[in-house]
Amino acid sequence: MKMKLNQTGKLGTVARLAAGVGLFLVSIAWVAPRPTVAGPTVVMLRPGVTGAEIQKALDALPAGGGAVVLPPGKIEVDQPIVLRRDYQTLHGCGTSTILTLADNANCPVIIMGEPVNHPQKTVRGLRVSDLAIDGNRIHQQRECWRLFGEGSQIRNNGITAQDVSDSTVEHVTTARCRSGGLVTTLGVRRLTVRGLDAYDNEFDGLACYLTTDSLFTELSLHDNPGAGISLDLAFNHNVIRHAVLAANDLGIFMRSSRGNQFQDVSIFNSHHYGVFMAHVDQLTPLGWKAAPQTACVQNSFTNLTARKCGSAAFRVNNDTCINNVVIGAQFTDNVKGGLSLVQPNLMTLQ
Repeated sequence: MKMKLNQTGKLGTVARLAAGVGLFLVSIAWVAPRPTVAGPTVVMLRPGVTGAEIQKALDALPAGGGAVVLPPGKIEVDQPIVLRRDYQTLHGCGTSTILTLADNANCPVIIMGEPVNHPQKTVRGLRVSDLAIDGNRIHQQRECWRLFGEGSQIRNNGITAQDVSDSTVEHVTTARCRSGGLVTTLGVRRLTVRGLDAYDNEFDGLACYLTTDSLFTELSLHDNPGAGISLDLAFNHNVIRHAVLAANDLGIFMRSSRGNQFQDVSIFNSHHYGVFMAHVDQLTPLGWKAAPQTACVQNSFTNLTARKCGSAAFRVNNDTCINNVVIGAQFTDNVKGGLSLVQPNLMTLQ
């Protein structure tokens, strides 16, 4: 976090110790020629802080938002840390700040947005950056947070972002979570995810549902038992670029995805397909049919590499998946070849 110095080289800060929380509440102001402009509230936490104290600090931020800065070191979490109000930031000191889920906590580590099954409002301007998450999955017993009631539909991910807009996740590592690494859902719009490293999560490194107009870049998604990237419900008009997906079960699993751009994505050593594209089947009186609006349509893949995958590089599994294009692909050393189409001419190659 950058803080400007005044003309004498001294930082203009006012600090007081917040009683009972074990933190400094710092209101930062930087010197300008005229007038002096007050900056945002920043809370700087001391080493040894608890998860409960982090939540208390977030909840104490003013209505206009502010930042909570975490110290380096391991911080045990036994309840989710929730950013539930506009313009809140949670900022660490890089991978030396590690939020570790306590044994038997059975909860997500961070929730961006309202922590309920069906959020009633969109939360804006959130930021989570420069920290690591250890989901401690071998000591968790279930995938969902609550058994009943509110929270029962929230998975135990490293970060769950739901019904948020104009927000950022940047330079975050999320590993060993009981469900996914980072999951976006329930109306996420204009989210920027940059510098995500997600590995050894129970299912997917990155999973996105009901997400639009967002950017995912500089991704390293590897060694997840599910997919590197899973796109499975109304993932529309987004950009995924500069991503390396290695040694996942699938590189990219996608259904119900429209108008997305994939740029400079490299997939290596998937146990099965590099990319698997399909629709959702539903049982009707006439048998199994494609559920409406669940095909993958009008997606483009530019400079896609898929190498040494255990099946085909790119599988189009349903003939409803049309008007997709692959530009400048490199498919090499895959067990079942490059393109695998349920019927000819479904995919445009350039």
